[in-house]
Amino acid sequence: MTILKHLFAPIQIGRMTANNRLLMSAMSINFGVDENNHVTDQLTAYLAARARGGAGMILVGGAGVHPTGLELPGLPALWEDGCIPAMEKMVQAIRPYDTRFGVQLMHGGRQSYHDRKVAPSAIPALAVVKGVPKELTLAEIAELVAAFGDAARRCREAGFDFVEVHAAHGYLINQFLALNSNHRQDAYGGTFENRIRFFLEILADIKAKAGEDFPVGLRINGDDYADGGWTLEDALRLAPILETQGADYLHVSAGIYGSRQLTIPSMYVPHGCFIHLAEAVRQVVKIPVVGVGRIKSPELADRFIREGRADVIAMGRALIADPMLPEKARAGDLKTIRPCIGCCLGCIHAVLALEPGGCVVNPDVGREYLMDGDEKAAVSKRVLVVGAGPAGLAAARLSAMRGHQVTVIETRGRIGGLLALAARVPGRSEIMDVIDFLSLEIERLGVTLRLNTALDDALLDALRPDAVILASGSLPEMPIIKGLFTTGMDLCTVAEVLDGKITGDRVIILGGGQAGLVTADYLAEKGREVAVLNRKRHFAEEMSSNDRFYLRERLKDEPVHLYKQVAVKTFTDDGVVFTSAGEPITLSGFDTVVVAESMTSVRDAKTILDGRGLAVHVIGDAKSPRNLMLAQSEAEEVARSL
Repeated sequence: MTILKHLFAPIQIGRMTANNRLLMSAMSINFGVDENNHVTDQLTAYLAARARGGAGMILVGGAGVHPTGLELPGLPALWEDGCIPAMEKMVQAIRPYDTRFGVQLMHGGRQSYHDRKVAPSAIPALAVVKGVPKELTLAEIAELVAAFGDAARRCREAGFDFVEVHAAHGYLINQFLALNSNHRQDAYGGTFENRIRFFLEILADIKAKAGEDFPVGLRINGDDYADGGWTLEDALRLAPILETQGADYLHVSAGIYGSRQLTIPSMYVPHGCFIHLAEAVRQVVKIPVVGVGRIKSPELADRFIREGRADVIAMGRALIADPMLPEKARAGDLKTIRPCIGCCLGCIHAVLALEPGGCVVNPDVGREYLMDGDEKAAVSKRVLVVGAGPAGLAAARLSAMRGHQVTVIETRGRIGGLLALAARVPGRSEIMDVIDFLSLEIERLGVTLRLNTALDDALLDALRPDAVILASGSLPEMPIIKGLFTTGMDLCTVAEVLDGKITGDRVIILGGGQAGLVTADYLAEKGREVAVLNRKRHFAEEMSSNDRFYLRERLKDEPVHLYKQVAVKTFTDDGVVFTSAGEPITLSGFDTVVVAESMTSVRDAKTILDGRGLAVHVIGDAKSPRNLMLAQSEAEEVARSL
């Protein structure tokens, strides 16, 4: 019996009973629709994997109710009856699992990625999406109200258990609610009662067309975190009204495009960051309230319910990372949950770049329809993995799961490679969750791990591997710059700094990518003054925009000076002469230079393997320096090929 008795207690929502209190949030994953934006087997398999994993409720994400409101090009469309057959097929695929299946209805308004944007007023979004929207006429408002009701009716006809109306995150309904986006002077603008009118008319139309007994949840913002935006005071005033008008649950979130607190926060933000908003709303209504906001731990979810801060907990990214999270938690196998690390790279950054969503730690996302589990290999092989960084450990894990006999060797006395160093900087310790997970997995699967062990002929003779996976990683590369090797300043690499080598108080960092910025944060927190020289136009381009936002905000409050479009003329004994965007600058009085620019692959072990006739697979940074998402995907691809 699970110890998480609050999370796994059933709950009644309108006429619907869910077998647990874990809701998979609707997420705009941007894949799984055809040329008509009707759902396909790809999206169905992705959601079925999460239903199989035991989530009590699941929402299909971001379904557009009207052509003007499709937020992203790869999302489901609900504006004509032709969508129903594909949705029916999806529902039938989910029916074998004990989960309640719903659709989130939304209109992106001014935050839509197309040139036909509409909004309550002709005011552009604060960030992300460009372009001035067309102000809606009264006739067009009535058309959109009807579109929500018609979409809900189609969902019920397709067999869904419930719908959720998206009135948060700066999308169309939220735009009507907030004073900073609604400057109308008619019945839909001005007073509080007028600004909520559009929302209430939508709810009434849904009830009229889908039936009073069809459960309808409403996602609202507890706070927009934007000047002149929707506030918690507004939400507390609106919530009881929504309850009296027939809402079956309230899902309380926060933020809009361009807000001070991002809707989808990164690893820098504490877990449960929006739960206080749900707790406040819960005090003024009797219907169930859903809490959300960086909740990836089942234990934390259970505690929030136990403490009465929410009735249901929504998880999104955590269930992308591990579809089986609910069942693992129910069984008490918490250490086997593959962790979301809050990097926002695959799930958010890719989607906002109009690419299919994915996951850094779960390469299977979006490919579920192409896979039939991880079947055992036809022949068990002896597999040697060289390198115990994230790529090597991931390859070892899946190779062992497929029935191979796996040995991992590592020249260092620890696992994790450069990722273990990256986890030492402020606010980024969650990165180490990937290594901790993989470490426990290879131990559980019986993989042999040999630290402080280099590859040599004697080892190969003793192990007699059938295949070798070379995952020996990369190291910082020293650039050739005038004066760099003759300077009187201490010269070191970013890896050496994060491994504990800090010699001075005033530091120049050469490199404005992710490595350079997080190292600047690391040194500044320890009281060092830092100057970052970035030769590119933008900082930390390889980070997700959500993750980078919080890092840049941290650096604003620290003794860190950022220079971009830098051309270095020469390093001096105690500084550097350079131009920044053409402006000449000289820095002096510094004592340390940290190189944090490019990386170079480490493949020394390959010379030992050449000529032995072995199947050698080079992956991760050893193949070419790359991000964690690509390294993990490549590692699992190689493991499946053995």
